[in-house]
Amino acid sequence: MASKYKRILLKISGQIIAGEKDFGFSKSALHHLRDEIKDAYNSNVEIGIVIGGGNIFRGKEAVESFSAERVSADYMGMIATLINALLLQNILEEQNIPTRVMSAINVAELAEPFIRRKALRHLEKRRIVIFACGTGNPFFTTDTAAVLRAIETESEAILKGTKVQGIYDKDPEKFKDAKFFRKLTYNHVIEKRLKVMDTTAFSLAMENNLPILVFNILKRGSLCKILSGNNIGTIVSDEV
Repeated sequence: MASKYKRILLKISGQIIAGEKDFGFSKSALHHLRDEIKDAYNSNVEIGIVIGGGNIFRGKEAVESFSAERVSADYMGMIATLINALLLQNILEEQNIPTRVMSAINVAELAEPFIRRKALRHLEKRRIVIFACGTGNPFFTTDTAAVLRAIETESEAILKGTKVQGIYDKDPEKFKDAKFFRKLTYNHVIEKRLKVMDTTAFSLAMENNLPILVFNILKRGSLCKILSGNNIGTIVSDEV
């Protein structure tokens, strides 16, 4: 299968690898994700990945429930993303898929520091690069980190894998009358405060004309369908 894109950034939330659980890891979910990424890799697309850490630690809950200081809580969340990145690396390398974990904070014993030129070189050499620890700064989400890394690595699109078909006007798991959107502009998403990525992420994508495709990564073959040009999920761009 030939890919529509030469290089993409895949954004995955920590909840995807938790499966049906609120926290932790699901073996079946991890294996499903591994197979989706493997198929995408075999289509000759260059892949960067940003994965969240919500299945391990949620900074917002720590602040609200335990009166944790926000900056410290955000750094703890960054460490959670590193754990997920290292786990995903090991699972992919079991399938002989070369990967590199690059961290925005210094953890030299575990991952390479993020250096843009090195990241580009890894991608060019057909290595999957997993970007850990967000932007390395508190107050920024992994959604914003995904957009930033996509821009820095000259990716053609962000593919955000979720548990639902795409973007709705409200939570489709709670409201049966939720309206699905096939196409949206950045401004529409920001103005309507649609909760799929944070406003900073969408604003940064808009400024750099970076399309965002939101899709259900839990459906087998969905990632490859997008790469081959199939019109599934929701696309957010500068035109409807």
